[in-house]
Amino acid sequence: MNIQKQFSEISLLIEKAKKKTILQVNASLIELYWQIGKYVHEKVIANEWGKSVVVELSKHIQKTEPNIQGFSERNIWRMKQFYETYSNTDFLKLPALPTVLKTTDFEDDIILSALLVELNWSSHLEIISGCKTADEKLFYLLKTKSERWSYRELKRQIESSSFERTMISSNTAKGINTTNQSSKSFFKDTYILEFLNLPAQHSEDQLQKAIVSNIKDFILEFGRDFAFMGQEYRVQVGNQDFFIDLLFYHRTLQCLLAIELKTVKFSPEHLSQINFYLEALDRDVKNEKENPSIGILLCKGKDDVVVEYAMSRSLNPAMVADYQLALPNKKLLHDKWQEILEMNETGTMRNQLEAN
Repeated sequence: MNIQKQFSEISLLIEKAKKKTILQVNASLIELYWQIGKYVHEKVIANEWGKSVVVELSKHIQKTEPNIQGFSERNIWRMKQFYETYSNTDFLKLPALPTVLKTTDFEDDIILSALLVELNWSSHLEIISGCKTADEKLFYLLKTKSERWSYRELKRQIESSSFERTMISSNTAKGINTTNQSSKSFFKDTYILEFLNLPAQHSEDQLQKAIVSNIKDFILEFGRDFAFMGQEYRVQVGNQDFFIDLLFYHRTLQCLLAIELKTVKFSPEHLSQINFYLEALDRDVKNEKENPSIGILLCKGKDDVVVEYAMSRSLNPAMVADYQLALPNKKLLHDKWQEILEMNETGTMRNQLEAN
């Protein structure tokens, strides 16, 4: 074996050890913050501590442990908030909460699960301060872990209302036909592409080039499971060449994903084009062990009723989504999500009354 290759393997082992050490340090730090937050919480509840005591505590730590940072008065209060957020019954009763979070291990307390300790402190603070409900907090906890979002990436997802957009998409689900119902959870109804910095009026060519130039951010918006395979991907049918705007591979769904870009509002005739591409991919490109290809029509606006009519007789696994070039109004999306929840709750109550 080449000596440089052997040296590279040693370097790889060192790098793995460094990453493992960082994770262990972070886990210990999060556990420490949890314990301090719990301690301060209990003292405040017992009316033994107030603002002045926390100020003195901060000064004491900085004096006795001068080489340790992160124990300002403000951060100590954040530790208290951190403990209160994830020990709260509203959070612990969530049905989607991983079982590991509900077990006990440390002095009959809530275990600091792999979910909590894998996030850094900055990410926890962003979730606590930027999210209102327990469901929203859990969504970003799980997504930050599974998608391996950095603090910057997490902050953008919260600012772009990823939770509301995902929840609305999963509840309306009018834009996708697929035999695998669980695959719907991988897609959104609307994608936010503000990072492209495109003018309001732009061509499909400009949109495609901007996406390819910002492919990392584009994949982060869609999800890390999407692997980019190319732009203007050529498929040959008969004696003619056709070009798919963007082609991806989805690692979890194990299928090809064709994206066709439209800088106009969705129109039913757009479906025939994406269906043609899916047929070509399934016949000539996909491997035998892969699942049927999925198509996404990414349009600049759509009418949900028109989409529902257009998709009602389509058997191909395709969906229609729109894109926006500016961050959405978070309050409007939140209100829309609450409206869906209320409608679902009303429908459930009505069904129960009718059953009785």
